[in-house]
Amino acid sequence: MLAAKPDGVLEAIAADLDVSLQNVLDCLPPGAALRADGGAFEDVWSDLTTWGDITFVVHTRDGVFECKGGIPPGTFGRGYFNIHGDSPIGGHIRAENCRWIYFVDRPFFGKRSCSVQFINKTGEAMFKVFVGRNEDRSLKADQVARFEALRDRTAGII
Repeated sequence: MLAAKPDGVLEAIAADLDVSLQNVLDCLPPGAALRADGGAFEDVWSDLTTWGDITFVVHTRDGVFECKGGIPPGTFGRGYFNIHGDSPIGGHIRAENCRWIYFVDRPFFGKRSCSVQFINKTGEAMFKVFVGRNEDRSLKADQVARFEALRDRTAGII
């Protein structure tokens, strides 16, 4: 399926094959999906707070929810990683459920897409953070550089 449609929706492929998103990520071509241990959650989140406006996505079988804004800082408390600040992105994350953090760099509907995907213990996405786009739909060059630096520093830490 990936060979037939390399820029398709990964969750759709996972659903069609009745496998987890992680199974599909692990089948991407070499270098397209590099992962780090979920224990790097706080460090990765902290780096993301410096990127500026991104697209925050929660994709379930029942819907895709997108929010554009900056990643606010967070702290641990009462069993959650609590995110707070002046951003449309807010809430509470069970960070201990994060098993892997994937750095995904692949085509999506014909355009390069870069994302940081937080995968839980069942192999499903908790949420994703996508590099932002300019008005002409090109990726923001400064965020691509931050994505690549974070990936290079973090991926492979397993």
